[in-house]
Amino acid sequence: MRFTSTRNKSKTVGFAEAVLHCMPEDGGLYVPSDTEDLRRWILYTDKTTSFASIAGALTSAFIKDEFSPIICETIATKAFPFEPAVRRLDDTHFMLELFHGPSGCHRDFGIAYLTACLETILQMRDSSATILAVTRRETGAVLAQELRGKKRIKAVVVCPKGNVYGMEESDYCWNGGNIYPVEIEGNEDDCRNLVRSIFADKNFSEAHRLTVANTANIGRLLPQAFFYPFAFSRLKGEVPGDMYYALAPGNYSNIVAGLYSWRFALPLNGFFIPATDALTVNAAGDCIVLDSVVPYAERMPADPTDPSNIERLEEVFSANSLMMRNFVYPVKLTDKMVDDAVKELFVKYGIFADRHTGRAYAAAKVKADMSSEDGGAVIIVARDHPCLSADYIRSTTGEAPCVPERIASALKAVRVGKPVISSEAELRSIIAGIA
Repeated sequence: MRFTSTRNKSKTVGFAEAVLHCMPEDGGLYVPSDTEDLRRWILYTDKTTSFASIAGALTSAFIKDEFSPIICETIATKAFPFEPAVRRLDDTHFMLELFHGPSGCHRDFGIAYLTACLETILQMRDSSATILAVTRRETGAVLAQELRGKKRIKAVVVCPKGNVYGMEESDYCWNGGNIYPVEIEGNEDDCRNLVRSIFADKNFSEAHRLTVANTANIGRLLPQAFFYPFAFSRLKGEVPGDMYYALAPGNYSNIVAGLYSWRFALPLNGFFIPATDALTVNAAGDCIVLDSVVPYAERMPADPTDPSNIERLEEVFSANSLMMRNFVYPVKLTDKMVDDAVKELFVKYGIFADRHTGRAYAAAKVKADMSSEDGGAVIIVARDHPCLSADYIRSTTGEAPCVPERIASALKAVRVGKPVISSEAELRSIIAGIA
């Protein structure tokens, strides 16, 4: 499989190049430039097929021209000692849980796969790379977890003072580890501005082999396309009719990944999503992407610190304009509809649900007539463990979930013991010092 930018179809690159140099110079995002037919892999899976096996087989199919099947299987096996879970709620509702990794966050899957791929690529090239990231609570913890034991990758993670989580002293670069947490005086926007400035300097970024670990990197996005074949392997004997997925859009990465799965021949029938300002419905009730009215030449470059995959969504839709009206179904929701959905999940099924999962279920309820026809079902995507939203769940349902020990350990607050920085020059010096 080759990859091209959303803004320039004339140049294609391989998978390794797209992962290492993840931000195209034209300001776009890398997307698959061709479509593989993966039916022979997907249709022969069943309930006994592990997530790692599915990931390894599909990785081999995606990038067979660059990596051998053995290498692809090794990447997946190292990345995924954990896997999602699918649970039945009733005859027409299932839940795909993406929170069974170390931190209880769906990012566990993407970061585990990306770092496994990066380490393999860098070993093959006898090279190294540095991940530069603005970290939220879970992201730094996941990076620390997945970089342990890696020889070719380091990470500089930038966060507001007092917001370092899930790391151990042995993880730090100055103690022989491969992660350098950088605290700044300021908020998350200040962190993003610093990191954006670094990536804007192409010469510096290339000299120090910088890359990102968010979904701007196609190597972080692609493994999310494995969620849907995994769910299909568990449900194809349970659901005789159409399969729909309901999910909160987030930065649109899971929708894009699901559409990639469909393009690769996965049987699924559509997505129910809460409408957003960027992805909504017109007066006729059809799905529209409002950003599409703005030409690429008039847009800002893709943000390496906080990407939106709406441009990748546009690219999928541009290849099949009818898909936008007949495959993605945005639903306008109110806060009350979401809160009521969270309460119903708790009362009816005994499930604690965060706001994102509540929004997905609320959208599914609006489209229930469509999903339940002729033996069909809807799969609600639950991204993060509900304990990460305990305050909201308590205020909505009156009870709160317990925090599993693995998550409490992974997300414990830690003290770095290094001076807080206040300038881009200081951040550049740190990056240069560990590269």
